[in-house]
Amino acid sequence: MPLLEQLRVGREIGRPRTRPDAVRGDKAYSSRAIRKHLRERGIKAVIPEPRDQQGHRKRRGSRGGRPVGLDAADYKNRNVIERRFCHTKQWRGLATRYNKHAIVYRAAVLIHAAIAWIHALSDTP
Repeated sequence: MPLLEQLRVGREIGRPRTRPDAVRGDKAYSSRAIRKHLRERGIKAVIPEPRDQQGHRKRRGSRGGRPVGLDAADYKNRNVIERRFCHTKQWRGLATRYNKHAIVYRAAVLIHAAIAWIHALSDTP
């Protein structure tokens, strides 16, 4: 929940948005509190329901509520950021955290992000 409170989506003009269109997550983030928070803020939750929660809901019958709606096409994109973090950790200095100062570590992360961005732009046709 504290991470969701700090969420900011930048845009070209104006202040960053604090309410994205959707939040993607895996089954570990399918808690009632997270879903309630997203629903109160009008954010679409693209989070599948774990099997045990499905069983609990079905056991309660009509009091269990509706099944969770899931946009399967949108859910396929949830691990894009995870893959980028894994790629970033391939840099030995970032993975082992040789730098003692946070500002130097952050600079290394930003340099790696810039290099990855340039590499991604060169791959586009």
